[in-house]
Amino acid sequence: SDLEPWYEKAEWEIGVAGEDDGNRLQAPRQRGYPLPPIPPNASRRILERGSRALGWNAFPVPMAINTVPRAGRGACVQCNYCVGFACPTDAKNGTLNAVIPRALATGLCTLVTDAMTERIDTDSSGRVTGVTYFVEDNGSVVRRQALARIVVSSAGAIESARLLLNSASERHKAGLGNEHDLVGRNLQGHYYPGALGLFDEEVYDGVGPGVSFATTQFNHGNDGIVGGGMLANEFIKLPIIFWKQALPPDIPRWGIANKRWMRENYRRTLHVIGPVQDIPNPECRVTVAWTVRDRFGIPAAHLSGTTHPETVRTAEYMRARAEEWLKASGAARVWSYPSGLGLSAGQHQAGTARMGLDPRVSVTDPYGRVHSHDNLYVVDASLHVTNGGFNPVLTVMALAFRCSEAIARAL
Repeated sequence: SDLEPWYEKAEWEIGVAGEDDGNRLQAPRQRGYPLPPIPPNASRRILERGSRALGWNAFPVPMAINTVPRAGRGACVQCNYCVGFACPTDAKNGTLNAVIPRALATGLCTLVTDAMTERIDTDSSGRVTGVTYFVEDNGSVVRRQALARIVVSSAGAIESARLLLNSASERHKAGLGNEHDLVGRNLQGHYYPGALGLFDEEVYDGVGPGVSFATTQFNHGNDGIVGGGMLANEFIKLPIIFWKQALPPDIPRWGIANKRWMRENYRRTLHVIGPVQDIPNPECRVTVAWTVRDRFGIPAAHLSGTTHPETVRTAEYMRARAEEWLKASGAARVWSYPSGLGLSAGQHQAGTARMGLDPRVSVTDPYGRVHSHDNLYVVDASLHVTNGGFNPVLTVMALAFRCSEAIARAL
């Protein structure tokens, strides 16, 4: 209830395409999506068959993509290259094209590019005064300082933690906001369990972005399991990614047999996958490596620890559900790979400056303000107490809008 209006604001300010009533398990919402859902593709039609057979609620995946022209930018042309490439029609929505240009247009925003923040500066009383950063000037790297009434770190869960820790001073020897050794702890990401199915018919039609159909049947309320996750068909895989991720365990990784299998089955293989809730573990953390420094001489981030064992059990549960969906959809063969304990922060990093009411167990208040500094904020996925069983981008944006209102009041 706290975040619902901010999720709505993020959807409409950034631009999210979806089916208003497709997800019967969603929390109540006051307003529908601003854009119609992405069109169906061959994979969706196959998975609809399976979800009907299982009695699962499934629906078009909400995505931050223009499905029709909006805000002066074109619509998705359903190409194959949504992941890892610039959008040819600028239809992928994010802060870079939906928010920052509007800020610059006001004349009240200065954007410094190709810069690297060295530290958040404080005065002798411990109050934050600005930042010191490196930037290129006429081919040389120079150190500069920006003074500020309020500083906001929005560098992502790893780099925001690194910056706070690297901003140690005489008054804050362990780093800013780190009085209780909490900055950098509870590093989370997402496990991505799933399964692949080989079908007698072609299930790949080359229509992007590929992902088109999802279920949240198992996000919550799973007996004996902590948390849960969503499942959806995967984005289109380039052939080299398909070779790396999708081959059955008995197929050689090179040679004529590998080439034959790729040629015959690339278009007949469907991947169902999704993020599961990482259970926070305080021993999974970001520290700084004082003996390893980047090209600016700043101590590098050091990641250590592992996710919680319960995350593995949740991932294995969802892997079984992915197999179940593919079999019900008519797959002639299904295979998958088990999860194990490991560092989970390669995707959707979160949790290293958790929000809360008690400074003894959290780094910031519910608006991202660092407990020990009234003019220092963290506004990114570092705030997440749990990353949940969804892609976290809309939560990051909703919290950003919510926090920014509090920051504006503080100014």
